[in-house]
Order: sequence, then structure tokens, then C-alpha cells
Amino acid sequence: MTPSTISYPILDPGKPLAVRAGQTALAVMAKAPRAGKVKTRLSPPLTPDQAADLNICFLKDTAENIAAVAVLGGAAGVISYTPVGDEALFDTLLPADFALIPQRGDGFGERLVATAQDLLSCGYGSVCLIDSDSPTVPRAAFERAMAELQREGDRIVIGPAVDGGYYLIGLKRAHPELFAGITWSTPSVFSETVAAAKEAGMEVVVLPLWYDVDDGETLELLSAELLGDALPAFATVSGYRAEHTRAYLRMLRSQGEEG
Repeated sequence: MTPSTISYPILDPGKPLAVRAGQTALAVMAKAPRAGKVKTRLSPPLTPDQAADLNICFLKDTAENIAAVAVLGGAAGVISYTPVGDEALFDTLLPADFALIPQRGDGFGERLVATAQDLLSCGYGSVCLIDSDSPTVPRAAFERAMAELQREGDRIVIGPAVDGGYYLIGLKRAHPELFAGITWSTPSVFSETVAAAKEAGMEVVVLPLWYDVDDGETLELLSAELLGDALPAFATVSGYRAEHTRAYLRMLRSQGEEG
């Protein structure tokens, strides 16, 4: 299956559309869901195939959550994907009005700023870069991010994660300084990014604290939230119901009980 025949358009930064100027691109940073290539820190307790299946559930839930925000107007759902050539692995997983854009750059920070640059070049008025590891982010967080970015004036919107990173960063301009020199995959990512924004004289809007699911401990937190209706201790609002993820976790639990 070639890129020209997949279900979703691939955005071209060289072909901006004026109609996008009033929209926020809600862009999920995602790897193509291949077993052994995604959610590797969840193996164990999961097998590589189970981890990939769970990753697909995360992607479906996050995309559906975003689509519900976008349908209200003023936003568009996008998957910023890697690697190039694996576009077909996203086929049928996303809402019909989503689009794809390939990632470029070597390090994580480079890919983030390049995605922001490319989406702004496509004509979008602002961009939210969203992780693919947080399927229960409250919809209100996405709605507030979009609303803040559509106000006059420059600012960043950032959603802190309990591990010290962030699950969302929203911008109206690419601002490479927010991604340069950050010690990625450490507990200081959020604080370093906020410090960089303040040093640049930017307004910072902080969203509700949430969490990424990237190891056995956070998988247990997710299971407690979705199967036990246990709101995380740090949460001030209820999370998204994430029905695809909920159903898959329920199936895994039943298989474990039967085993």
C-alpha cells in the first residue's frame, strides 16, 4: 500500500491552506505500531505483541478524544508519525478527518520543533504536540489548550506529567529555544522547558497534571483508573474514559485470571 492510497491525507508544508489559519493542529507524536518497536518498556509485564496492541488502543483513544474537540470547530487532528514508509500501519485506526505528517530530525527535541515548524508552515494558526502514551488525558485539557492558543498574543501551553515531563506543549510559533538543551527523558524536562520559556519572556499556561504510561508501575495506575474507577491521587479532574484501552485491559485481566 503506497502513501497515495492510504485513508488519510499526508500534509505538505510546502502547500499551506489559508482555511487552516484559524485552527489549532492537535498533533499526536506517534511511532508506527510495530511489535518490538513501541511501548518496549512494557515488555515485561506484557509481550511485545500485547504492548503493540495496547499502543494501538492508546492511539485510537487519544485520536477519538481529539476528534471530539475538533468537531466543535477551531481544531484539526493530526498524527506526526515515524518512520516514513510505515504510513499504512495507521490505516483504519484514526477518525476519518485526521491527517498525517512525517516526522523529521534525529533527536526527540529536533522532531518536536520540526513538527511544530511543519504544521505552522501548513497554515495552522497554532500547534499542540501531544504524546501518544496518555490515553486518559481529560478532554478539558485539550479544550483549554486550544482556547488559550486562540487568544491574542504569544504564549506556550504545557501539560505537566507526574514523571517530570509533559504530555502536551502548545505553541503559536515554533520557538526552537524551548527544545534546545533540554535533558530529555529525565524528571527535569517540564521545569527546564518552563524556565526556557520564561527566559524568552513568554507567558506560560499550565494545564492539569496527568501521567504517561510507559512502564509496569504506570500501567497499574492506568488499570486502576480504567478498571477500578480509581482517580489518580494527583488528579483534580476525571480522565477520559478511553474505551478501547479499557476493553483491552479488561481482556488481559480475564486472560490472566483464566491462566
